[in-house]
Amino acid sequence: MLLANKVKSLSPSATLEISAKAQQLKKEGHDVIGLGVGEPDFNTPSFIIDAAKKAMDEGKTKYTPSSGIPELKAAISNKFKLDNELSYCTDEIIVTTGAKYALYTLFQVLINTDDEVIVPAPYWVSYPEQVKLAGGKPIIVETSEEKQFKLTPEQLEQAITDKTKALIINSPSNPTGMMYNEDELRKLGEICLKNDIIIVSDEIYEKLVYTNDKHISIAQLSPKLKEQTVVINGVSKSHAMTGWRIGYAAGSIDIIKAMTNFVSHATSNPTSISQYATLAAYEAEIDPTVKMREIFADRLDTLYNSLINIPGISCDKPKGAFYLFPNVKEAVQMNGFNNTDDWVKALLVDEKVALVPGTGFGAPNNVRLSYATSKDELIEAAKRIERFVKKHKK
Repeated sequence: MLLANKVKSLSPSATLEISAKAQQLKKEGHDVIGLGVGEPDFNTPSFIIDAAKKAMDEGKTKYTPSSGIPELKAAISNKFKLDNELSYCTDEIIVTTGAKYALYTLFQVLINTDDEVIVPAPYWVSYPEQVKLAGGKPIIVETSEEKQFKLTPEQLEQAITDKTKALIINSPSNPTGMMYNEDELRKLGEICLKNDIIIVSDEIYEKLVYTNDKHISIAQLSPKLKEQTVVINGVSKSHAMTGWRIGYAAGSIDIIKAMTNFVSHATSNPTSISQYATLAAYEAEIDPTVKMREIFADRLDTLYNSLINIPGISCDKPKGAFYLFPNVKEAVQMNGFNNTDDWVKALLVDEKVALVPGTGFGAPNNVRLSYATSKDELIEAAKRIERFVKKHKK
């Protein structure tokens, strides 16, 4: 069978690959601790589930407008005002089948063949692949741990060519958990404005911040930056609604209209029931992320304090999301492995701890650990990792 060239160039998801292996070991009866999957381990709050049931009982199970029901778009607009000091009319908002699909759709309507998109590394695994699927070329810019994995203005300037179409900013970041501050965003934004570069601001983890640092959207820094930016967000992480598949994008009317036309031929509309559940999430007086933040912050402290004492592993403490991204280069070398991928596979086989190698994120010396699991499991996982490192020490 002859497949399209664009799918032949895609890289398999490192996250899903390691998760599949972990699931297989679990089925075989092994006690596996999975730190690979990036989703909250809490169930969706009951009031949101109740709203979905109510919507079904009321017959709200039909097609909706392709860009989402008006009530939800109005609630999202209100969310932007309250949380980000941003004003978007409903024509500047599209509701999509998850934030991932919002990104996919955006690249499909923005990117022409051979357009370049600057992707700071480490990056979320799907960014480069989605750019390639749109016919574009991801330009990977390696950031440094010394700079907290953040793109510098100098690096951005050097990466720009006459083919540069867009820059992706993800803050808080998957996989590093780092955040850009206002000054850093402003400097990057000025360069984008000067070179007419569209900014794709992925803010899916904005609610999961564990320091006194305030999440800043680059779109809120000036009217010009707002016009140049498309903000991507959703309820998967903030409201433990990963399986409901509701995300959204906010940007200029022309871009949002093009995205709406695209999805009308692709998905027709996001799931009606999930939209009404999300409406309840955004109209509620209670904020479920408050409790989640407290729990995640405690887990972060627990796992971080355990990891930094393991020989050959170093890590800066992240500020947001729910990942640690330690450098394990010394441990890999000390244990006699050729690369991080082999080290991660051996750790899963020997100690039944599933991590994700940093290779898929553009950082081959690192691994990603999700602390979206119980505190007891995190403590046990750290013990197993330490035991593995010491056992294999050459």
